[in-house]
Amino acid sequence: MFKESHVDVLIIGAGPSGLMCANALAGAGVDFRIIDNRPVGVAAGQADGIQPRTIEVLQSYGLAEPLLKDGAQMHLCAFYNPGPDGGIERTGRAADVTAPTARYPFKITIAQASIEALFVESLKSQGISVDRPIVPSSLEISQDPAELLDPSSYPVKVVLDHIHSSDDAPEQEIVHAKFVVGADGAHSWVRKTLGFTMDGEQTDYIWGVIDFIPDTDFPDIRNRAAIHSENGSCMIIPREGDKVRFYLQMADKDVMDPATGRIDKQKVTAENLINTARRTFYPYVVNEPKEVDWCSIYIIGQRVASKFSKHDRVFIAGDACHTHSPKAGQGMNASMNDTHNLAWKLAQVLRGRADISLLKTYELERQKYAQDLIDFDREFSALFSGKPRTLENQEGVTHEEFLSAFQAFGGFSSGIGVHYMPSAIVDAIHQGCAPNIIIGERMLPQIFVRAADARPMELQDMLPADTRFKLLFFVGLLTSEQLTKVRRLAEELELPTSFLQKYGSPAQGKAQSTFDIISIAAGHKDDVNFLDIPSTLRTHWSKVLIDDTDVTGRLGGGAYPRFGIDEKEITIVVVRPDGYVGMIAPSTELESMDKYFGSFLIGKTLNREA
Repeated sequence: MFKESHVDVLIIGAGPSGLMCANALAGAGVDFRIIDNRPVGVAAGQADGIQPRTIEVLQSYGLAEPLLKDGAQMHLCAFYNPGPDGGIERTGRAADVTAPTARYPFKITIAQASIEALFVESLKSQGISVDRPIVPSSLEISQDPAELLDPSSYPVKVVLDHIHSSDDAPEQEIVHAKFVVGADGAHSWVRKTLGFTMDGEQTDYIWGVIDFIPDTDFPDIRNRAAIHSENGSCMIIPREGDKVRFYLQMADKDVMDPATGRIDKQKVTAENLINTARRTFYPYVVNEPKEVDWCSIYIIGQRVASKFSKHDRVFIAGDACHTHSPKAGQGMNASMNDTHNLAWKLAQVLRGRADISLLKTYELERQKYAQDLIDFDREFSALFSGKPRTLENQEGVTHEEFLSAFQAFGGFSSGIGVHYMPSAIVDAIHQGCAPNIIIGERMLPQIFVRAADARPMELQDMLPADTRFKLLFFVGLLTSEQLTKVRRLAEELELPTSFLQKYGSPAQGKAQSTFDIISIAAGHKDDVNFLDIPSTLRTHWSKVLIDDTDVTGRLGGGAYPRFGIDEKEITIVVVRPDGYVGMIAPSTELESMDKYFGSFLIGKTLNREA
């Protein structure tokens, strides 16, 4: 007999993308299972770079602290090019993160195993573990249109094989799921089963990668370094502890089998990679390493899946839908941000608060991002793998070209510049109310002072990834005239016809409320009485902030002019559950707010129990 079960969300694959999804759904109280085909998680090697935006995202789940403590931080990037004596010389240094609004102006490097462990521990604390080793063997989606549109139905049937350590035949189980997330890697079974293609190209660039503890006189061994030499290119990534990662451009003769024209894995040894490094680093010396952790080889492929979802019931995420070169440091970051984008949407649909059409925005937002990423990576990889300009090779890449590309791509590679296009959940009609808070981009970091106790608060820390929409009411300078406007607004918001009453649901069990309200006043901390803010806009004493400096005069202040907000008006900023700005409107345009939420949330009149 088959064992049969029902689940709201089945996640296939427990790498960074699948675990991010599981952790987000667990926090939202969603019924899910996560399975993986490996008996244990990844041990060594694999992805290792965490970009500034991803640190912000992990912080929004309360998971950034261990990374900040244990990871290596990359603040500087050094550039080396061919010198006059046949070796390399340093031609410059620059900040590794060039995005001016980065809250964390550095990248963190740490083993993928450590990142996965963060999620696994977080899940364990909630009584959840990864089911392994389990392999899916078939997946069917109902063709009934009514069933597909009903969020309470279970239209996806997946057969799972439980693998035993002995030679016994696997035990089979049938799972009926409302939704399936395929986060099962670059060779994704889910993607192949759905018939999605990977579109793009493979380059001719062959790269070796090695993690080791180096013994060298190279002065930038603890900084990120981009080296262009006559003997190929190298990227240095400092790792946690004393470890360093080298990405090394390999010559065909060093890795190819001449008989077959294919890569000969036997030639990919630590010794081979260190010898390549020695040629690239001359006149600097690379001695026998003290310890080698891991080494591998890859050919750069840049591909994006033709679709990211089937009937908005089965989704693919992470390496299953995009592959690119590791040196741009995007793989794991893009993968975790895919499911960070998807999880809150699934939660709101499963709660009956959002229409199932909300799920269409996953492919809309993340497929465009993946394509932009591939275009960036293609250009960056070509520059990085290209020959440097020398007297003999005037066609080569100059230091200036590489540096300007490095800085131009800074906003993109850091994740800070990710910009989602207009859709049901991104409406830029009133962008002029706060011209420097870009609708479709993540909410900027900013320190405010809490009105009740003058404690400095980082705004991003008040925007946790907890499935709630954060409504930021910039209430302006609280003169008696302005307070009258604020009270009138609060009265309007209390009317049953207002968007707040129509679409707002209170917390129910593990399901958080729909909205969280934060009021932000202009002015001086000595002059603002937080109790002057009406209770509708002051849901808790900790939720009223002032745009002023803290008592030391060092932290905070200047947000109204920085954001371009008029302190004589009341401006509402909607921050989506994933930290991106969805909508901005003046308080006089509540109907456009109603239209915004009405395009994807289910109002009380339609769903009395919501």
